[in-house]
Amino acid sequence: MISKKTILLPKHRKIFEQIGENIKLARKRRKLTTAQVSERAGIHRATLYRIEKGDPGVAIGLYFNVFRVFNLQDDFLKLAVDDEFGRKLQDLDLL
Repeated sequence: MISKKTILLPKHRKIFEQIGENIKLARKRRKLTTAQVSERAGIHRATLYRIEKGDPGVAIGLYFNVFRVFNLQDDFLKLAVDDEFGRKLQDLDLL
């Protein structure tokens, strides 16, 4: 099966790159090796390398596993939490 390449605008790719940098920084602050983190997250080291580079083609569940290793899994609850535009649309629908 041929997988499709994820296409993102440069400004959106930067968001993933920043997340990757944050993950790499979290690993280094904890003085953990890539081998330790990848083993604890249940992923290959090559996948961790892709995550630390901000590869948007990596499944979000694998990002979550890495966050869990650093005890940062609650950060996932912050994704799309403030959907201001969606709430405005909902309010307009109620009128």
